[in-house]
Amino acid sequence: MTTRARSFDSAAALYAAARPGYPPALFDAVEELAGRPLAGARVADVGAGTGIATTLLHGRGADVVAVEPGDGMAAEFRRANPGIPVVRGDGDRLPLASGAFDLLTYAQAWHWTDPARSVPEARRVLRPGGALAIWWNDTDSTVPWIAEQEERLRVFFGAQGESFRTLPQGLGEFTTRTVRWSRRVTLDAHLANLASHSAFLMLGEAGTRAYFAGEREVLAPLFPDGTVEEQYVVSLSVAVV
Repeated sequence: MTTRARSFDSAAALYAAARPGYPPALFDAVEELAGRPLAGARVADVGAGTGIATTLLHGRGADVVAVEPGDGMAAEFRRANPGIPVVRGDGDRLPLASGAFDLLTYAQAWHWTDPARSVPEARRVLRPGGALAIWWNDTDSTVPWIAEQEERLRVFFGAQGESFRTLPQGLGEFTTRTVRWSRRVTLDAHLANLASHSAFLMLGEAGTRAYFAGEREVLAPLFPDGTVEEQYVVSLSVAVV
C-alpha cells in the first residue's frame, strides 16, 4: 500500500494539472456537519498531495496547514502554494501539536492510513468538539458512458471493487452527505486525469500509453467537439469528536 501511495511522487505535476477540484457545496456541507464555519478555523489537511483541497480550504478563510509524506507531491505543493505551510508526515504519525486543531480533513486520503494508528492520532490533535472530515470524489456511475468506462477499467485491472473505503471506528458517529457536480474538460485532460491514478502510475508508461490509445478511440466519437463533461459524486463523512 505504501509503494502505491508513493507512486504519485513521480507524477506530481500531472496530478496537479489534471485532477479535479471540489465544488463550493462540499465545503458548505463540511461547515454544516462540523458545526462551525471554515473561516478562522484551525485546519490540518492530511495527505494533502499537491494542495487541491488545501487551497480551497484556505480560500474559505481557514487557517490551514498541509500534511504530506511524499517528496514530489510536497515539492509541487510548495511551488503552487508558497503562502500555505506544509509539513512532512502522514495520518499515522501527525507532526502536529496535541489539541491544536478544529478540523482534520482527508481528501481522497484516509484509505492510505492504518486506522489503528490514524484514529488515535486524529483524537490527539483535535480540540474537544473538533471534527474529522473524510471524503472521496468519484465519477458518477449512473451516467452511461462513465459506467462503460469504469467497466473497461475493472476488466483491464481485474479490480474487485473498493472495499478499502471503510470509515474508522472509535471517533463517534459519522454523518454523511453526497454532493453531485461536474466539470467540462478537453478529452486530453480527461485522459490525463485517468493517467494520474495510482493504478496507471504502477502500470508504467508503455502499458498506460497502449491503454489510452484504445480509450481515445472509444471516447472520441462520443465527444466529437473534444470536450468531455466529467460528472462526479463526492461522498463526505464527518464525525465530531
